[in-house]
Amino acid sequence: MMEQRPLWERYREQFPVTRNLVYLNHAAVAPLSRNAAEAMQGLAQNALEFGSNHYQDWMACYAGLRSATAQMINATPEEIAIVKNTSEGIATVANGIDWMVGDVVVAFEEEFPANVYPWKKLEARGVTVRWLSIFDDLDRIDEAVKGARLLAISYVQYLSGYRVDLDKIGEICQRRGCFFFVDAIQGLGAFPINVRSSHIDALAADGHKWLLGPEGCGVLYVRRELQDQIEPVEFGWTNVAKYADYASRDMGLRGDAGRYECGTLNTIGCYGLRAAFDLLLEAGTKAVSTAIQQLGDQIWDGATDAGFETLGKRSQETGAGIVCVRKQGVESQLIVKKLKDAGFVAAPRQGWVRLAPHFYISPAEIDGLLQELKRF
Repeated sequence: MMEQRPLWERYREQFPVTRNLVYLNHAAVAPLSRNAAEAMQGLAQNALEFGSNHYQDWMACYAGLRSATAQMINATPEEIAIVKNTSEGIATVANGIDWMVGDVVVAFEEEFPANVYPWKKLEARGVTVRWLSIFDDLDRIDEAVKGARLLAISYVQYLSGYRVDLDKIGEICQRRGCFFFVDAIQGLGAFPINVRSSHIDALAADGHKWLLGPEGCGVLYVRRELQDQIEPVEFGWTNVAKYADYASRDMGLRGDAGRYECGTLNTIGCYGLRAAFDLLLEAGTKAVSTAIQQLGDQIWDGATDAGFETLGKRSQETGAGIVCVRKQGVESQLIVKKLKDAGFVAAPRQGWVRLAPHFYISPAEIDGLLQELKRF
């Protein structure tokens, strides 16, 4: 018989943070789930007692992390590399392509710096960057992509929480012959991603936000057919196919996305991120995204009723887990401080209060947040 309890209630015990706080800062750094923390504790204890004697288990964890990532985004494990963070993933793509003078990149003004600087730096190599707004319509994007070599966009914008239509933008890029890159850190783990139906060529995300994993461990997807077009710029002993043969000097690359892994991986982070992926896959992406969307809508509507201004646009198609609010005449830092004093964790961002609940937060807790906002 199917479980009838609400999703948040079924997974509540996985998040001991709920005993102390109403945590609404998943767009920054999320608390660990019990599964992720115990997986890392287990690895640490094993290394304490046995050193690297169970090294094959570490290798199995890496493979399991690649497989879990592939399952979540409809890729193959051979298309997944393990990286330190989103920035490393973006830089791998931005610096690995053989750019030519006159090439064009389409990027977006409202992006987090990690998805701005690598493309802007290409201007020194003769690449032109066409800057759009995240709120530009598809016709404007279609026109900008004409003749462009690459488009880079976030699935969910870090400040406004605006969620783009990956399928429609991917269709434009495919039709125009443009490489489609997605910064997925604010969406992966919260909303569905299908790299096949969206024609995504490469994607990067860190584990410490909506994936509910540790910092310093992320994933990079590169479509198998394009891997030979993106040269590894960080080059170490594990980029090569014969990396297990220490006497070899054959520098031929690995035949999969492992070619982008430069040296020893963050093993303890991989244990935590693998467990985090497994938890979200068990809960189900559709159920998780529905819960997050409803919580975001609840904040948006309630904050508006309380006299707060909300940032950007929100609908069933464009809403995500991020909602930014502000109150005229009240500093965002003061609101965040008073919310923290009341047990609600938010973040001040560029004059706004950014609120970002995950699926294990209850609607009643959001009601409590809204009561606090009415005090301002």
